[in-house]
Parts: sequence; structure tokens; C-alpha cells
Amino acid sequence: MSTVISVRIRKEIKETLEKAGVDISEEVRKFLEELAWRIKTRRFIELWNELLKDVKPSEKGFSVKSVREDRESH
Repeated sequence: MSTVISVRIRKEIKETLEKAGVDISEEVRKFLEELAWRIKTRRFIELWNELLKDVKPSEKGFSVKSVREDRESH
């Protein structure tokens, strides 16, 4: 599903872009899609930070010990 938006720019800017072969609609669409992706990403990072703020870090050497135990159990 999609929707239509319109943007008003100076005529000289539009002419310059068209002369350069720029597909204005496509460029605006790509910019807005990337902006929306960045906003969503920022929200997820904020959510993850909120969820992880109370999680204590592992003790030093935990990963080495854990891998060693796993290898020795086979």
C-alpha cells in the first residue's frame, strides 16, 4: 500500500535536476525510506538499551570457562 505526498521546490532546482537526468521522485522516495529505516533502527536500539540496562556483565573469564566446559563434556 502506498500514499502520495507532494513537495514544493523552486523551479530552478527542479529544472537543474531534470537536466542532469535525476529521477526526482525516485530520489525523494529513497531518501524518505532510508530516513524511516534510521528512525526505526534508533527506536529498536533505544528499546534494547532499556531492556539491557539492568543486565549485569559476565564475570571475567566466563566465556573461556564456558567453552572449555562445553568441549570437555563431549
